[in-house]
Amino acid sequence: MYDYAVIGAGIAGASVAFELAQIGSVALIEAESRAGYHSTGRSAALFTPNYGSAVVRAINAGSSPFLRDPPSGFANHPLLTPRGLLTIAGPGQEACLDTIVATAADEAPVHHFSATKALALVPLLRPEVVAAAAYEPGVMDIDVDALHQAYLRGFKSLGGQLFCNARVRTIVRHAGQWDIDVGGSTIQGTIVINAAGAWADQIGAMAGARTLGLVPKRRSAIVADAPVDIKINSLSAVDMAGSEAYFKPEAGRIMASFGDETPTDPQDAQPEELDIALAADWLQRHTIIDVRRIEHSWAGLRTFVSDGAPVVGFDGALDDFFWLAAQGGYGIMMGPALAKASRSLIQHNRLPDDFEKRGVSQSAISPARL
Repeated sequence: MYDYAVIGAGIAGASVAFELAQIGSVALIEAESRAGYHSTGRSAALFTPNYGSAVVRAINAGSSPFLRDPPSGFANHPLLTPRGLLTIAGPGQEACLDTIVATAADEAPVHHFSATKALALVPLLRPEVVAAAAYEPGVMDIDVDALHQAYLRGFKSLGGQLFCNARVRTIVRHAGQWDIDVGGSTIQGTIVINAAGAWADQIGAMAGARTLGLVPKRRSAIVADAPVDIKINSLSAVDMAGSEAYFKPEAGRIMASFGDETPTDPQDAQPEELDIALAADWLQRHTIIDVRRIEHSWAGLRTFVSDGAPVVGFDGALDDFFWLAAQGGYGIMMGPALAKASRSLIQHNRLPDDFEKRGVSQSAISPARL
């Protein structure tokens, strides 16, 4: 029997469990054999301050202080390392870069780059695809595994209990408590936090909540060898103006995605052959890489609601049922800020002060808006 029962042990569930373990007893319930098996373990692992809607960017900015300077003893090494992001524009696309530069946050500026400067920065690019570029030096690599494991480690040190291989079968409200059947045993919680990612609507339906219209979307990526005469690890990430396609160095190789967003049912996502082929073709057309063999490919689910903002707050029609869902492709970046926001809403029924200062209201992320 716990004060809080968190369903889903990805970055959203692990981070909010860590925050709530500081104020009460917490059970963290995971259907798979290990935490972070789905979307958390299949992230592009980039902190991109200017990516996403205005609400998303403001929340990401709220995570930045924690990621840059986590609490003492939280992580064994820095969670962020410099990467940079080069956005290239082909002939006729140059105007797209003006918007990117103009809308960048003051604390995360973006600068115009000439084609010559861009090609010098990332010599993998084919000259004919670069008419102009913009560079964002504030983009960082996130050590996703270190962040996730630090949250889990901190949560356990505070007395929290992680239950893996605990797929939720039923959720029943009884005598002021939630009874969560995980197959052969029951976990009780005063408040349920639904951090089940692509499965969040299914968990909500079990509890009797209305569905939010969550749409999981599959995104695929490939990893390929890079030319041996170019120092890969120090290169910036690269994306294409007007497109979701990108590539970035990863462990001495190149990870690339065509940026597919294919609506699908909640599942253990696997890459489709067409998506792999599109990513390989895009990479070959934009770089000097000859993709003869794909070292690895994977797919993950990014889950959205209609307006693209996360859903954070009590259900409203259902007592003590809290939503932490629809992080889209921004869940790792938003994790620290949304965990603190969830704790504040649960404990004090209001968002932290820095949310209001950044222009994020409770109504902008509440499930009531849907």
